[in-house]
Amino acid sequence: MQLEKKLRACIVGATGMVGQRFITLLEGHPFFEVTKLAASPRSAGQTYARALGGRWKMKTEMPARLADMIVVDAWNIEETTKDVDVIFCAINYDKNETKKLEEFYAKAEVPVVSNNSAHRWTPDVPMVIPEINADHFAIIEAQKKRLGTKHGFIAVKPNCSIQAYVPALNALKEFEPCEVVATTYQAISGAGKTFAEWPEMIDNVIPYIGGEEEKSEQEPLKIWGSMENGEIVRASSPVITTQCIRVPVSDGHMAAVFVRFAKKPTKEQILSAWKSYRGIPQEQELPSAPKQFITYFEEDNRPQAALDRDTEGGMGVCVGRLREDSVYDYKFVGLAHNTLRGAAGGAVLEAETLVALGYITHK
Repeated sequence: MQLEKKLRACIVGATGMVGQRFITLLEGHPFFEVTKLAASPRSAGQTYARALGGRWKMKTEMPARLADMIVVDAWNIEETTKDVDVIFCAINYDKNETKKLEEFYAKAEVPVVSNNSAHRWTPDVPMVIPEINADHFAIIEAQKKRLGTKHGFIAVKPNCSIQAYVPALNALKEFEPCEVVATTYQAISGAGKTFAEWPEMIDNVIPYIGGEEEKSEQEPLKIWGSMENGEIVRASSPVITTQCIRVPVSDGHMAAVFVRFAKKPTKEQILSAWKSYRGIPQEQELPSAPKQFITYFEEDNRPQAALDRDTEGGMGVCVGRLREDSVYDYKFVGLAHNTLRGAAGGAVLEAETLVALGYITHK
């Protein structure tokens, strides 16, 4: 798919880690061109480089053309939405403030693709992994009626940690997973940190991440939910219980998963389902889509964060150690790059899918 003219994009929350990741992913993108950067009032009016003040956390260099771009106040709705076709939102605000801000943008007739959790449980806001539930974008029409908009809407991506196991389970839906136990081992970039900023994480494990277990148990049910009367109603199964642990890894969230099926498959059936699984991004050959969505590793010691998080440009999901279990039917290990597939990259792929389906267009 090709566009004759690129869509103009604004990154809100451009000074944070996810905002920076958006910048690296959108620079040179075939669909989008970053024409505006927005952040908190304290950064507004400064050049982007000055607003960052040496806090550029990406391994690639800051794009020179954006270093001198003047940052606008994210709360200046008119300025933020002027001459913009889409907003990528990664602002680090209180949930109520974030919900209000994103609705302001949508009501200004600009589609918002959000990395934030604020609207994940708004009933008419689609929360999408594009390979799994792109059909949920149909709820946008109900949302537009509520907001009173013609073009503006909000779409969100789910929590970064569930990317390590939900795609693998979704590929097996025909076998009806009914009980899931998952323990996630989450990288420090999930907290927006580096080791230089968080030396306490070196040689350390923290067995608690605020709010993560609720997200990990409940968000998959919205992804697997159904659309009824202008709302997305969460699925009733599988039953999921999780523990979420912070580990001393820079990037890459891992999950150790145990699963029971209503219709137990063979190992060969599982591996075949993972290998063949595709979604709209692969069918449309979207720019950020991994060619192989789920990659299985035969080696006993794979996947590993340091070796495998960048599979398919960081947009692939890695799985390994599939075997039968003595309590549940099967167990396996999953891995996904949390700031690529899990955060900014997942949002960019979501936006690409919205373009392909005609929801995001030029003003």
